[in-house]
Amino acid sequence: MYSFHKKKLLAGISLIFILTIGIAATTVQDKGPKPNLKVLPKDITHEELEKIMKGFNVSLGVKCSHCHAPSKTDAKKLDFSSDEKPEKNVARNMMRMTAKINKKYFNHGGDQSAAAITCITCHNGKTHPESKITLPAPPPGR
Repeated sequence: MYSFHKKKLLAGISLIFILTIGIAATTVQDKGPKPNLKVLPKDITHEELEKIMKGFNVSLGVKCSHCHAPSKTDAKKLDFSSDEKPEKNVARNMMRMTAKINKKYFNHGGDQSAAAITCITCHNGKTHPESKITLPAPPPGR
């Protein structure tokens, strides 16, 4: 009888250990402040940062390598903290611009009820925004 309870206890402890390891392995650990954030908050979570970056991907129709330089140590990886590519600073300036426009014209200081512009407002999935206005051709002879 004693060995039966001992086996149940051992099985229970083993199960708890395996579950703990499994949960720890699947939980994303936020590694604190991100390096080289100049517009986004330094304490942004990994999930929030990824959501914003995926928004850029969709809004401009680009991949991460459009703004982020390749790593000097591993060409298959990107160096997210590098400022080597000028497109990264363009993106920062565009973020500042949209924040100013939203604050000034849409009173969008975090209130999500007001309309706001985002990258996709102008870019529509293209790297460079295209004018929506098509001017008629000038009359012949002019």
